[in-house]
Amino acid sequence: MSEVVIKAESRTDFGKGAARKIRREHKVPAVLYGHGTDPQHLSLPGHELLLALRTPNVLIRLEGAVTEMALPKGVQRDPIKGFLEHVDLLLVKRGEKVTVDIPVTVVGEVADGILDQQMVSVSVEAEATHIPEGVEVSVEGLEVGTQVTAGELKLPKGTTLIADPEALVLIVAAPAAEPEAETAEGEATEGEVAEAEAENEAAEASAEAGE
Repeated sequence: MSEVVIKAESRTDFGKGAARKIRREHKVPAVLYGHGTDPQHLSLPGHELLLALRTPNVLIRLEGAVTEMALPKGVQRDPIKGFLEHVDLLLVKRGEKVTVDIPVTVVGEVADGILDQQMVSVSVEAEATHIPEGVEVSVEGLEVGTQVTAGELKLPKGTTLIADPEALVLIVAAPAAEPEAETAEGEATEGEVAEAEAENEAAEASAEAGE
């Protein structure tokens, strides 16, 4: 897993005004909590933190005001501009087990049909310093009707599934009927009806002429 070193500074001013001041300095307000300790209020460099958070479940090694390891557990972003507003960090220790969600990545191509992925992430338990970046599931050559459940995922060594093993991860579904084919068939049927009506009219006309 990825581990990133970030310098932390203590902060003693709180509230919206103080938070805005910190962000103007290109830093992000953060709170470190866990293991029964009192929450520690920090400010972190915005650019370094933004890059670190691009990796799911990144392990952050804090230095400076505190020397601890932490996992991001809550990230608040501006809904319009997308910049980081606040981050909650969970204090972790080396060797400690934690529960996290890891991405499910599909590789390969199905033989036929349409791939319907039901789960894009799955809950697992892993050592805090050895969290896998994700799990891959191969769909190469799978046929219509094939299903893959969470219990069938091949997790990395030392990782335990927490999610329901019967939960559906993906299924290969049959392709939907093409509307164009149905329309063509409908038009052919109408043509046959029109032809039959024309034949009936011709027959009636011939009968009347005979009379």
